[in-house]
Amino acid sequence: MKKHDTIAVVDNGGQFAHLIATRVRDKVRVKTVILDPQADLSEFNDVKGIILSGGPDSIHEENSVQIDPRILDLKIPVLGLCYGMHEIALNYAGTVGRSDFKEYGFASLELSDDPIFKDVPQGDRVWMSHGDKVTALPNGFQTIGVTDNCPIAAFADPIRKRWGFQFHPEVVDTVHGMEMLRNFVVDICSAKQDWTAETNLEEILRGIKEEVGNRKVLCLVSGGVDSTVVAALLSKVLLQDQCKFIHVDTGLMRKNESDKVMKALKDHGLKDLKVIDATERYLSELEGKVEPEEKRKIIGKLFIDIINDEAGDAASADWVLAQGTLYPDTIESGGTKNADVIKTHHNRVDLIMQMISEGRVIEPVKDLYKAEVREVGERLGLPKELVHRHPFPGPGLGIRALCQDAELTRENIKESSIVQGKVDDGILQDPWGVDNVSGLVLPVRSVGVKGDARSYEHPVALWMEGEIPWGEIKLFSTRLVNKTPGINRCVLILEPSVIRAPIPVERYITAERMDLLREADAIVMEGLRKYGLYDSIWQCPTVLVPVGYADGEMVVIRPVWSKRAMTAEVSELPKELFDDIVPKLLSLDGIDSIAVDVTSKQPGTIEWE
Repeated sequence: MKKHDTIAVVDNGGQFAHLIATRVRDKVRVKTVILDPQADLSEFNDVKGIILSGGPDSIHEENSVQIDPRILDLKIPVLGLCYGMHEIALNYAGTVGRSDFKEYGFASLELSDDPIFKDVPQGDRVWMSHGDKVTALPNGFQTIGVTDNCPIAAFADPIRKRWGFQFHPEVVDTVHGMEMLRNFVVDICSAKQDWTAETNLEEILRGIKEEVGNRKVLCLVSGGVDSTVVAALLSKVLLQDQCKFIHVDTGLMRKNESDKVMKALKDHGLKDLKVIDATERYLSELEGKVEPEEKRKIIGKLFIDIINDEAGDAASADWVLAQGTLYPDTIESGGTKNADVIKTHHNRVDLIMQMISEGRVIEPVKDLYKAEVREVGERLGLPKELVHRHPFPGPGLGIRALCQDAELTRENIKESSIVQGKVDDGILQDPWGVDNVSGLVLPVRSVGVKGDARSYEHPVALWMEGEIPWGEIKLFSTRLVNKTPGINRCVLILEPSVIRAPIPVERYITAERMDLLREADAIVMEGLRKYGLYDSIWQCPTVLVPVGYADGEMVVIRPVWSKRAMTAEVSELPKELFDDIVPKLLSLDGIDSIAVDVTSKQPGTIEWE
């Protein structure tokens, strides 16, 4: 096998460790490996350079991740990102302190002449996600980048070949981040660019064959991009009688979803595909459940129960389970050693983890992101309508319908009133480029991610007159969340134009509520296609939020653009689309307000739960 030059990514537990590795591999075409901060030094043999990832901790916390200092003594180039920059600073006698406020979102970078910034313009937009920052330069280092909130946003010691960025060049939100990574990997580390997508596909197919051997494979096919690509990979490399494909209708699917899935997959020639209607089973198990993590784990366990039913005994050594797990699923579930659990994906519940430890689960695309999976699907010859579908979560509409019981409703009212007091202390009155904006905190909570850690906090509902100034309102949302503890996303009310304090309502997962959400989701999807927006938007969840005015609920539209799901930016929707779909949504029995989510990721996750 050909030997490739390699860059080591040291995983400090950040949300972006694998994203760094994937970006270097796919865009710079250099092989990467991911290593632990305490990995044996021998694992760094022959690597051309090291990138230290970000992490969820403050470096001053008692149990924070600690890198083996001998790694920083190696005579090869090192680039530290965010937490990785702090590791470099402290190793060379610099200081790291708390920022005046935690910073999530965009900043403008003023840079100095340095080889790592070749072809990067002044004022480049970069992406921040941090609570600490370097407050004094390490010995022998110089500042090469400055932002408004970070006097030392980038530093370098070209003699020892050490660089550090407070921002994240690996995310697409940093406009020229790939140029920075390419400059480090190719120019500074002198790595050869010989890693290709074809090589990746070959290794995936070879890995499937080696992992499965003579065993049989049971593959759950949701109809989404990931599981469809996995099914195609299995069909390509394994014998026909080795594979059994199952689609489970959970009752949490989109309108007519299961019928469409069956037809598309059969048209593609997938053999031995069976559909199981498990609607009653799922709704029964979810009855009365409120907490997002509990719902996710119930949904995941039921998948395993169904596998047991279908395979006779999934615990048998003769069977392995194939899943379309992506790396964002793993990292958000705390699947790497030092990562914080943002939300447990249905394919990362305890039973699945046990099966993984026993070698009875194969996940051919587990190190890939959505863009890479789509590329694999195209190379396999899958039709565009399958490969480029909007992502749809495994738990389906079960995590797009927020739930509340009486106790949680009381807690949310109390908590939101406290946060409301903080917001009323002048936060909303700061100009920040948006005129006539008003807002209030909603008495409901959603999952977010701040500084690589999970948050479970309140949204703020905003309203204003006139057309939506998208650029200004997105910037306003980011600053508001950064400045105000207790909130993690903002929604802009579309109807009614001005809102009074909404009433939280007690709601659970029921057949009637799923039907309501299905209809709302279908209206939004039909609108996107009608106005030619479906392909330009990466994903657009429709969320049912249990707050209203006359025992009704709020529908939140969540349009985002992303490539790898680790970050996401709000997609701007035209006024004519809202003029079309808002009256249709309000005509649904049980809906009395409509909003659009204007929060980036971070701090708001793409899904609300």
